[in-house]
Amino acid sequence: MNVWSLIRQRCWGLVLVMFGVCVITFIISHLIPGDPARLLAGDRASEEIVQHIRQQLGLDQPLYVQFGRYLLDMLHGDLGTSIRTGRPVLDDLRAFFPATLELAFCALLLAIVLGVPLGVLSAVYRNKWPDHLVRLMSVTGISTPAFWLGLGVIILFYGRLALLPGGGRLDDWLDPPAHITGFYLLDSLLTGNADAFWNSLRHVILPAFTLAFVHLGVVARQIRSAMLEQLGEDYIRTARANGLSRWRVILGHALPNALIPSVTVLGLALGDLLYGAVLTETVFAWPGMGAYVVDSIQALDFPAVMGFAVVVSFAYVAVNLIVDLLYLWIDPRMGRER
Repeated sequence: MNVWSLIRQRCWGLVLVMFGVCVITFIISHLIPGDPARLLAGDRASEEIVQHIRQQLGLDQPLYVQFGRYLLDMLHGDLGTSIRTGRPVLDDLRAFFPATLELAFCALLLAIVLGVPLGVLSAVYRNKWPDHLVRLMSVTGISTPAFWLGLGVIILFYGRLALLPGGGRLDDWLDPPAHITGFYLLDSLLTGNADAFWNSLRHVILPAFTLAFVHLGVVARQIRSAMLEQLGEDYIRTARANGLSRWRVILGHALPNALIPSVTVLGLALGDLLYGAVLTETVFAWPGMGAYVVDSIQALDFPAVMGFAVVVSFAYVAVNLIVDLLYLWIDPRMGRER
C-alpha cells in the first residue's frame, strides 16, 4: 500500500469516526437529566424566560433537527456557541488546547524517557529482580486511578515536602510569557524569559508524572516484549560472536530494531493522553481542555462537550495517520506487506 492509498483510507476512516463520535456524544449529552436553559436562566427565572432562552438556543426543536443542524454547521467549521461562556466553542478550544497539548507532550516525553530504559533492563535481566520490579511497576501504573495518584503526589510533594507547586501553570505573581505557540515552556525559551520557564517547568512536573505513570508501564512492557524478541534473533548471536560487548549489542543493535514496533504504541499513547488529561487537569487545576469540558458538563453545555469530543477524536485519528506514515518511512517493507 502506497502513501496516498493509506492517506485516502485514513481520511474515509476519519469521516466515519467523526460521525460516530458526533452521534454517540449527542445522544449521551441529551440523556443527561437537566435543562441547560434553566441553569442559564437561574432558579428564580420565570417559565417564560426559560422558554425564551430555550428557543434562542434551539433546544425547543426535535433532536433530529438539532443534530442535523449541528452536523451542517460542523461541515462549515462551526462547532456551535458555548451555552456557558457565550463564545464560539472553537475559539474556546483554541484558547485551552495549547495547555492540554503541552501537558500531553511532557507526559509522553516522561513516559518514553523512563519507560524505554526500564523496558530494556527488564528484558536484559529477564526473570530476575529488575524484571519483577519493572513488571510490578507496570501493573501498578495501569491499575492506579489518575485522580487518586494526582491527589497523592499533591499531598506528598506540595503539602508535606513543599517541593513543587500543587496546581496551575504559573505562580499568580508571575506573568505568562509572550504568546507565540501557547506552550509556556517553549514560549518562555523563545522570548528568553528564564523565570517563566523554570516556574512553568516546576508546575508541569506533577501533572505530567501523574498522566505519564499509566503509559510508563505500557511503554516499558512493549519495549520489554520487543527487546526479548530481538535478543533471540540470529544477528544478535552473530554480533556477540564477533566480539562486541554486551551493552553495545543491546543498545546499538537490539534496541533500534525494538523501537520500530513501539512507534505505534507511542503514537496511540499521545491520543490517550489527550483524553486522560480530563481528570488530571481537574485535580491540578490545569487550565486546559480537560478543565473546560468538566465545567461544561456540569453546566450541561452540550455544544462545548461535543466540540471537545470532536476535536480530540480528530487529533486521535490524525496521530494514527502520522504513526502509520512514520512506520512506513522507518520500515518500507510494511507497505509492501499491506
